[in-house]
Amino acid sequence: MFKLTAKALACALSLTIAGIAQAADPIVIKFSHVVAEHTPKGQGALLFKKLAEERLAGKVKVEVYPNSSLFGDGKEMEALLLGDVQIIAPSLAKFEHYAKPIQIFDLPFLFDNIQAVDRFQNSDAGKGLLTSMEGKGITGLGYWHNGMKQLSANKPLYEPKDARGLKFRVQASQVLEEQFKAVRANPRKMSFAEVYQGLQTGVVNGAENPYSNIYSQKMHEVQKYITETNHGVLDYMVITNTKFWSGLPDDVRSELGKIMAEVSVEVNKQSEALNQGDKQRILDAKTTEIIALNDEQRGKWRDAMKPVWKKFEADIGADLIKAAEAANAAQ
Repeated sequence: MFKLTAKALACALSLTIAGIAQAADPIVIKFSHVVAEHTPKGQGALLFKKLAEERLAGKVKVEVYPNSSLFGDGKEMEALLLGDVQIIAPSLAKFEHYAKPIQIFDLPFLFDNIQAVDRFQNSDAGKGLLTSMEGKGITGLGYWHNGMKQLSANKPLYEPKDARGLKFRVQASQVLEEQFKAVRANPRKMSFAEVYQGLQTGVVNGAENPYSNIYSQKMHEVQKYITETNHGVLDYMVITNTKFWSGLPDDVRSELGKIMAEVSVEVNKQSEALNQGDKQRILDAKTTEIIALNDEQRGKWRDAMKPVWKKFEADIGADLIKAAEAANAAQ
């Protein structure tokens, strides 16, 4: 009888010790993304890891997986919803199947500059989009800038007619498909990791990206021209699995939310400098000519692409589009 009791006691003690050890294990947060570490998103992920592990030492461990090393941009959303990763930061173009109003960020020539994007994202209307997918298991934590998009190709693009017949890589976005159809070009969906090879082999003739993506992925080595259109924004929404986020201890969730807000400010502050630096590096490489448009030329691009707004107005909402336009005029 004594031996059984001793065994039971030892077993109970063992389980208690294991439970204490388990309770002491840090919460592992896998942050997966598809770009290089020295891009705005890559730097943001590393800063989030640094601050989270400093301020929540022993409670949280953040593992960052850059450059599609864990999941590519075609699989990362599914991985988040399954709980295989806890944070991702997809391009805003990736959310059309989860919340149609987020398509507003893909409308061409809607925002005059990155400052207007900032004002809209910080408005009540912009913040409301962060929580618009919680019914589908996705919680938005913040917006990160990557920058305004430029058109690259192997022929000079001065006016919309120059793009006719060219095959442009696009993300899986109906708005972006229609944007290129509006100038009689041919959109081709392709994952980000495949773009360099696609451009190199001629599967596609051109693409749209901020300078940081063009330089970090060496697209300038396989594109002779970049037309500085600033026609749209390539930003990210940092998102997490709603169930995971709501299941965190209150103190941990609160601190991670504060850290994410702090990191977002820093990423957005640094992204413009990084893009301008990469623009200069592209110029220094002497592989690519950067074409600056005059007002008349840019106006032609805008006039050609603006009808896309009307096509998606019902899905996005006329009031939301007006709120975004108002951000251009705000000082």
